[in-house]
Amino acid sequence: MTIPIRKKWKNGPLLGDWLNQCVNELLGEKGHIASIDYSNRKAAYVGETLYSGGRVISCNEEEREFQIEVFIKNEADEILAPGFAAVVRM
Repeated sequence: MTIPIRKKWKNGPLLGDWLNQCVNELLGEKGHIASIDYSNRKAAYVGETLYSGGRVISCNEEEREFQIEVFIKNEADEILAPGFAAVVRM
């Protein structure tokens, strides 16, 4: 009996967890995530190299709150998981 091997990951929350980890590593001890929202748009495949990134889209310096647009891209520069994070700097 042969069982077909799926090449597609069942990513589900995996990419969201990775986005969360990337923002936390960026902030370090200098801040925390107030909220994070993302959506899975495309599948990631086993062996594919993925990249995370983002940019600050707004800031309230008085409150030390920042809105960051975040993403995970694949080797073809396609966005797999776009999202937004609200962060607070200490």
